[in-house]
Formats: sequence, C-alpha cells, structure tokens
Amino acid sequence: MDWFTAPAYWTGRLVFQRALAGVYLFAFLTALLQFRALIGSRGMLPVPAYVRLVPFRRAPSLFQLRYSDRLFAGCAALGTAGAAALAAGVGDLVPLPCAMGLWALLWALYLSIVNVGQTWYAFGWESLLLEVGFLAVFLGNARVGPPVLVLWLLRWVLFRVEFGAGLIKMRGDACWRKLTCLYYHHETQPMPGPLSWFFHHLPRPVHRVECAANHVTQLLVPVLLFTPQPVASVAAGAVVATQLWLVLSGNFAWLNWITITVALPAVDFTGLTGPPPAAASRAAPLWYAVLVCAVTVMVLVLSRHPVRNMVSRRQVMNRSFDSLHLVNTYGAFGTVGRIRDEVVVEGTADRVPYEDGDWREYGFKGKPTELRRAPRQFAPYHLRLDWLMWFAALSPGYARDWFGPFVERLLTGDRDTLRLLRHNPFPDAPPVFVRARLYRYRFTTWRELRETGAWWHRTLLREYLPPTRLAEPRRPESRDPDPARGEAGR
Repeated sequence: MDWFTAPAYWTGRLVFQRALAGVYLFAFLTALLQFRALIGSRGMLPVPAYVRLVPFRRAPSLFQLRYSDRLFAGCAALGTAGAAALAAGVGDLVPLPCAMGLWALLWALYLSIVNVGQTWYAFGWESLLLEVGFLAVFLGNARVGPPVLVLWLLRWVLFRVEFGAGLIKMRGDACWRKLTCLYYHHETQPMPGPLSWFFHHLPRPVHRVECAANHVTQLLVPVLLFTPQPVASVAAGAVVATQLWLVLSGNFAWLNWITITVALPAVDFTGLTGPPPAAASRAAPLWYAVLVCAVTVMVLVLSRHPVRNMVSRRQVMNRSFDSLHLVNTYGAFGTVGRIRDEVVVEGTADRVPYEDGDWREYGFKGKPTELRRAPRQFAPYHLRLDWLMWFAALSPGYARDWFGPFVERLLTGDRDTLRLLRHNPFPDAPPVFVRARLYRYRFTTWRELRETGAWWHRTLLREYLPPTRLAEPRRPESRDPDPARGEAGR
C-alpha cells in the first residue's frame, strides 16, 4: 500500500510528536498544580457537585465513575509522566499498538479532566489539544511510515484554526477591517507578556501592518496548506512565524505552541535531513490501515458542523460539537476591547471595614495588579485563575459561579487557593473582610515609565464587591452589632 504512507514526512511526524508531548506535559502539569483550589473536593467549583448534575453522556470522564482528590492527582501525575516519556521518544521504542495505547491514554486522561473542568477549562485550546491528541493516536511510530490520511487531517485542523479565526475577525469587530485593532490589543489582551508594553508603543503604521499580515496569514495562507510542495511547507512556515510573533507579544497559554505543533507535519524536511530511513517504506499492517481509514471517514462526517459554522453569518468561535471534542470550531478575538479594567482584591484585619482602613492587596502571578511590576512570561503554562479574573472584569456575570467561593477561601486562608496567588498580604492569619474594586488600567507612556518606574497607571472606577466577611451563626435573640454589607459562605 504505497499510497498509504508518506515517507518524506518522517521527520515532520517525529518533531510533531515530540512537540505535542511537550504541550501535553504543560497541560497535565497545570492540572496537577492547580486542581485542588479550582475543582477539587473543596475547590471553588467541586467536581463531585458537578458530576451529580451532569450525566456521563454529556461529559464522559473517568471522574463520573469515581472522584477523589487523590485519584485526580494520580491521573494528572500519570499524564505528566506519560507526556514526558513520549517527549523523550519512548513511543518509537515500543511496538505500534503500544505507542498508540500511550497516546490514547493521554487523550483519555485529559478528556476526563476537561469534561469536569467547567468554566476553568472552557478555553478553545483545551478542545484543540484533545482534537489533535486524538489524531496523534493514529499517526504511528518508527515501525511504520507516516499515514497520508492523518497528515491531511492535521492540515485540516490547522486550516480550521487559522481560517476560522480570520473569518471571526472580519465578521466581528470593525477595527479588524480598518486595521486598527492592534492600537489596543497589546494593552487589553487577557494577560500581557514581558514585551507587550513595547509592542503597544510601536508606531501605529506598524500596528496596521500587523493587522494586514494577520489577515493574510489567516485567510490566504491556510488555503495553501493543501497545495503541492514546497508551497505547503512555505505556508506552514508562515503560520509558525506568525505564532512566534504572538508568543513574543503576549501570554496565551499553549494556544500558540499547539498551533505551531500542528503546522510541523505539513513541512517537508527532506531538504534538511536527507532521505528518510528504510523503516519509512515498510508496509503498514492491514488492521492499522483499516483503522486509519475508518477514523478519516468519521472525522470528515463530523466536520460538517464546523464547516456549517464557518460559512454561517452567525459564526461562533471555540465550540465543541460532541462530548469527545473530536472535531471543533475555533477562533479568537472577534472583538477587541479598547479599555482595560481590572478587579483588584483586597483584605483587612480591621473589625470595622472603613473605606480608608488598612486594606492590603492580593498579588496575582500573571494578571496586572501592582503598577511597578512588569508583565511576566508564563505561557505555555496556564494561569487559570488569572485568566478568569480578566473575564470577571469584563462582566460580573462571567464570575457568578466562582468569585464568591474564591472570596470565601481567602477569608478562611485556604492554602490551596493562596498557592494560586503571588502574594498573600495576610501570612499569619486570614483577613476579617475582603473587598474587590474595579480599576481602569492602561500602559504608562515612555515618560511615565522613566519618571515613576511604573508599567501601569490605574484609576478607580467603582466598587466591585462590598466588604465581605464569613457568615457567622446567629443567636436567636441577638443582633449583629457590626453588620457588613456582604457575607460569604451563604
């Protein structure tokens, strides 16, 4: 079956598999280090409460059958170890069925996490990792040449990621059509990176060139992925270059890195590495060929949903059409904010929460809070709480389910929650009251940075959450002599 494999893409498959294993490694590590505070049995949105309400068919997961923090930690640790092993090349040292089993294990474990992760895992790159991870199961190892059908399916994923994002921009905010969105985006994006301040202060003509280049990369280049070589390799290289530019300009978890990863199998590396090894020409086992063909047909049938979405005038972005996240639709920043608001969380040990009392700010690892602290690089590691705080500033509705439990855990001094923060201003005992205020943030100018050393300037807008304390049991005949305007834990 000479048609079934493409020996020229031997190196592209190898690099793709190592890179994908690296993305999996960060995904599982993020889950392992953050789950207790977010979705653990005592977390803000506990898994046990969720699975009691959502049936297995809507959210297939190992944790639908049984949940404990120890089991979740074990699954995340197993996924981390498995990803590290595949990144080190273990998949090429074992028989083909074993390699497929290792990739399938990572996919099943991460699916189990995403499907109970609720709002903390409602990001497009979660579904993208699952879709690409599913296809990786059928990409083979060193015992067989790269299957042509799976290579084309990976290009189909990359096409939908880029073309879908391009369409959502052109149909969405008018600033994309006017080439002005990047006047604001570097400042208002969810989590700026170390160079975002400098990107924001580039001349406006450069920002317009950035916008135009984005449209070319997302609307024209994806079509070229399906052309003969070397054009397809050049198109994939253009995607990689654009994604690296985005890596420099902000923190987007592993979105950019997995997009780069999916582009790699479209590159013909033979000009750099020479002819593939003899193993690339081995005939594929019949069972393997039949399985790959069946998966290809299934993916093509399921693709009708994202195709309908892309051609629709009411296109939506980042939507899964099945509970296994096998074929999804993608897109990002169809609307770009012109201003940046931030929720600043403060606590006080005072028994009476005076407006001008001793309020101390909690410091977050990634999201802007402290004015003199330059943005840091965290991607591809995903700071889930910091990302959700950005959404909370857009509208309190985005934080309705978890912000109250978050405040409650600050009031109790919950160690797992405090580990998600950079700075706890109450190291000895938790505060009596916690409040949140909404500020308007902007990057400072070059002059302000030189004179003050501050990367951010902020202006108070309004109260976001009134001073809140833990609810206390009341005696039947007594009245609280010191009522607060809010209570947590109700």
